[in-house]
Amino acid sequence: MRVRYAVEVKGIVQGVGFRPFVYGLAVHNQLGGWVLNHAAGVSLEIEGEAEDCEDFLIRLREDAPALAVVEEVQARRIAPQEAYSFAIRESGGGARDTLVSPDMGICEDCLAELRDPQNRRFRYAFTNCTNCGPRFTIIESLPYDRPRTTMRVFPLCADCAREYQDPLDRRFHAQPNACPVCGPQLRFLDAAGREQPGDALEAAKQAIRAGEIIAVKGIGGYHLVCDATAESAVTLLRNRKYRWDKPFAVMLPDLDTVRQYCLVEEAEAELLASQRRPIVLLRKRLDGSALAGEVAPRNPRIGVMLPYTPLHYLLCEQMPPLVMTSGNVSDEPIVYEDTCAVTALSGIADGFLTHNRAIFRRCDDSVAVYAAHAPRLLRRSRGYAPQPLTILDCGRNILACGGEQKNTFCLTRRDKAFLSQHIGDLDNQATLESYQREIGYFQEMFAVSPQVVACDMHPEYLSTQYARSCRDEARIEVQHHHAHLASVLAEHAVTGEAIGLIFDGTGYGPDGMLWGGEVLIGDCAGFRRAAHLRPLLLPGGSRAIREPWRIALAALADAGGMDLLASAPDGLLRPGWQILLQAAQQGINTPRSTSMGRLFDAVAALAGIGRTVNYEGQAAVELEQELSMPAHAAYAPYTFRIAQEDGMHVIDWRQLICAVVADMAAGRGAAVIARRFHQAVVALCLDICRCIRAESGLTQVALSGGCWQNIYLLEQTAAALQAEGFRVLLNQAVPANDGGLAYGQAAVAAAKIRKGMI
Repeated sequence: MRVRYAVEVKGIVQGVGFRPFVYGLAVHNQLGGWVLNHAAGVSLEIEGEAEDCEDFLIRLREDAPALAVVEEVQARRIAPQEAYSFAIRESGGGARDTLVSPDMGICEDCLAELRDPQNRRFRYAFTNCTNCGPRFTIIESLPYDRPRTTMRVFPLCADCAREYQDPLDRRFHAQPNACPVCGPQLRFLDAAGREQPGDALEAAKQAIRAGEIIAVKGIGGYHLVCDATAESAVTLLRNRKYRWDKPFAVMLPDLDTVRQYCLVEEAEAELLASQRRPIVLLRKRLDGSALAGEVAPRNPRIGVMLPYTPLHYLLCEQMPPLVMTSGNVSDEPIVYEDTCAVTALSGIADGFLTHNRAIFRRCDDSVAVYAAHAPRLLRRSRGYAPQPLTILDCGRNILACGGEQKNTFCLTRRDKAFLSQHIGDLDNQATLESYQREIGYFQEMFAVSPQVVACDMHPEYLSTQYARSCRDEARIEVQHHHAHLASVLAEHAVTGEAIGLIFDGTGYGPDGMLWGGEVLIGDCAGFRRAAHLRPLLLPGGSRAIREPWRIALAALADAGGMDLLASAPDGLLRPGWQILLQAAQQGINTPRSTSMGRLFDAVAALAGIGRTVNYEGQAAVELEQELSMPAHAAYAPYTFRIAQEDGMHVIDWRQLICAVVADMAAGRGAAVIARRFHQAVVALCLDICRCIRAESGLTQVALSGGCWQNIYLLEQTAAALQAEGFRVLLNQAVPANDGGLAYGQAAVAAAKIRKGMI
């Protein structure tokens, strides 16, 4: 019996070879009909024998192209029309509801063509197909067709046009399709921006071999590149970029080379080689080849990525390992516009390997680590954004504005949460302008007009100020640590209450204090504070975050007064400390903070590391790094005391500080202190969760906040809790740091709307 179906497909189904897949499947099943893209996804009609149509509908989901994400298929029977041929029609309009594929690394077929001397794309730096290449960064509007991308300025040659129009070719309607005849071309510019004659790629490689720094234009912006084995080149890059200590990422050509420099587990190799191609934090080898020490100073791990564009593969050929770091001045957004590149980077780069394919929106590299038996994103950007996360539908569109550091924002539409690419720290005008521009792009791209705006409670955050400037939408201000808790619960679709161990550096509390060592009980709609750290004093306010010795000074005074200060470790106290302490004790420019991150700072400073820092969290990072050093002897963990104050558990760290000072006086050193302190925090988490379970019966525990980027702390705490029968929930698809804050804010707003609280 001959039947006909009208079918609607939603998901990531444009720019991923979905229509040629449908065409080939229809022809294979001897079906008539048609398929087209439109603003809401893909529409098609099929007609043929009933069993052939049913087989088609099954395989439509099961055999979809690698980059496609089929989220919904709606099929309904309609009257047959005696159609015996199948066609691909021009794109249509309609209400915009489609999704956009992230930029994806080069596929194996394109890589083979790049390396094949007989192929017309041999060594062509912009080879791609429907299974790989730029998407998100070149799309200007939807539906996704070439005239709506930055490729519109490159008319297809006859050969590329044949591929583009052939439904059985893997480049059918591949919008970035190009070849050396008709596509983008490389150029090499000197430091002043003057184009240089000759082979652009070879000029860049010669400059890198000579110890120079080259700015290389990629998919989502410029990278700064130099020889990662040359100490002088890496030091020069640090000096020019004003990035004194924070590690650089490196690009290595293949997994075999990665294994020469790093210890690589199978799961880490899979993550590295995936088409999303994030930077992956790997352990350095101590028995093999070494990179320059300044690549990741005093750090047992290094951020590694494999090439993800044809240009990267060509650049890595017969070259040493390459530092591949964001093309920007420290703390500013990655440079992506050609008109700005030379001006912005001329003081850093000695030359520019660039090209004439425009980038419409910047998108930095993603960063991941394999920890606690799963890959975990520390920065969600290229390769992941703007693929949506799921969220419970509340019937209203939400814009969540995120935080101040590691900012992302989030737009929701029904059960989709579109978390933006990494924006950066909103502490300068350039980043703020990028943030505002990207919010506009997302609203246009996904046809979302927010009805509710969610933001952090901190009145000085620029993201909060932006939210307050949105006059026509309802606004909800979400407590920072509640948003962290909600980010975990929403990611795991948990609607019930959980214990939240939310540890980070800074978050504004409802009481006006800076929170950060919080034990919460709650769900996405609300929370209550069950425990917190005893407050630390931050002498000098934000300056104490840059100079953790100040926090250690105040902690010593609180823990033991002048007697303990007399035993302060050598080099801790700086000139004028008495006046600083007196001002702190009088409350002059001295905020109080319950932050676990600040306690890490204090312990690190007492241990003789991180007494002054150049980036947020550096002292805590360096304290974790001490765990890789031999401690020579086993010592029991330090201990916290859990007290009751006004019905609240207060975690008292004073005896721990006294023990650290005693260890320093006994000459036990930073490695011993780091291990005893980390083990103490693990034991504290277990003790407080046992206590709350006894009081409330709760057995779910969510861990979130920047402190949980500490791999040892995460893995040891999760294992200890699981061994005690707790269900442990961890961030995975969104960062535990403030990069996941916007998703959590959106989840809080959606939950409150569903409960009629907004």
